[in-house]
Amino acid sequence: MREYLVIAHPDETGGYWTEVPALPGCGSQGETLEEAVEMTKDAIEGVLETLQAHGKPIPEDKDVVVKVTVGV
Repeated sequence: MREYLVIAHPDETGGYWTEVPALPGCGSQGETLEEAVEMTKDAIEGVLETLQAHGKPIPEDKDVVVKVTVGV
């Protein structure tokens, strides 16, 4: 099992789009956050399977997310 950071963004026209920083170009979209995340899981699996099939290394996710509060 592997874990990857998925960043979800609200889309201007509705729904969400996602990105996976450890896997450049990997992401998806959906009408709901849950749908976007599920679609992104499928995209991640596809990227990892492709890398594996071509004998390429599978990137590890080393990103750290920190949320801060500021007084402005």
